[in-house]
Amino acid sequence: MFTAGFDITVIRSWLGHLSLDTTNHYAKANLETKREALELVDVPTTAGHQPSWKRDTGLLTWLDTL
Repeated sequence: MFTAGFDITVIRSWLGHLSLDTTNHYAKANLETKREALELVDVPTTAGHQPSWKRDTGLLTWLDTL
């Protein structure tokens, strides 16, 4: 079974699922369903603070090496 050109077992591995049944549950959602779900999510507000990972210069330096 392929989803958007990817083997579903590869997707299962990336998501960390033990069973293809679990992965298939997510793979069946179409783009319209995903869009509707995202519209229901509130964007978290921060009081002008950067997320901790953006303040971690060691992490940012490491990410730049990838």
